[in-house]
Formats: sequence, C-alpha cells, structure tokens
Amino acid sequence: MNMATTTRNAHAASAKIGIREITRRLNSALGATLVASLAGSKDPKISYKWARADGPEPNYDAVRRLQFAHTQWLAITASEGEHVARMWFIGSNPLLDYDTPVDAIRENRFKEAAAAAAAMVEDGFVG
Repeated sequence: MNMATTTRNAHAASAKIGIREITRRLNSALGATLVASLAGSKDPKISYKWARADGPEPNYDAVRRLQFAHTQWLAITASEGEHVARMWFIGSNPLLDYDTPVDAIRENRFKEAAAAAAAMVEDGFVG
C-alpha cells in the first residue's frame, strides 16, 4: 500500500472516533507525558483528563495536533508496527532538522512531520 492510501485510511479512521478516544489511544501508545507535550500543554497529566468522559475538552490547536498525531501513528503502525512508530515519534529526525516528530507536531509543522512519516512508511527511514 502506498503512503497516500495509508494516510487516507489512517485519517478516515481518526475522523470516525472522538477526541477522547484518540487521546486514550495515544496515551496508551506513547504515554501521557508525550501526548501532552505534542498537544502543546505544559501539564504532563492533562491528556489523562482529556481522555475521561467527564474531563475538560482540549482546545482547538490541541485537537488538531492530537488528530494529526493519531493519523501518523496509524499510518506508521500499519506499515512498520508499534515499536517502530514509538521510536519514530521520539527519535531525532534529520528530515525535521534533527527535532523529534513530537516537537514538530507541537510546533504545528504538520507538512514536515507528514513528509517524515511518509519517508518512514515508504522507505523504512526512522531518522
């Protein structure tokens, strides 16, 4: 499967679930501290609160970052597996000027992060 198809499928899967479920899944996959960081929060435990049915709603920018991160997570895990996807999110990546994808997502560098994810899926390039 090519990256465009993989990304479309991942985006569709992310769009079908709510932000609380996206947050729960990312918390499980990456840990709450990384999820809060990529969402742009200084509170390392906020993603636990966002995941609760009675918790606060993340702001608009955090929702965009969480949805984007979840789409990249799904695309990479479909191709490379969960371990590689975790390493991709936290590893220094030369395609992102040696920042981590977590940092790039927090900084709204979605096009750059998507290109780095595509390189991972298409070429097996972790960074």
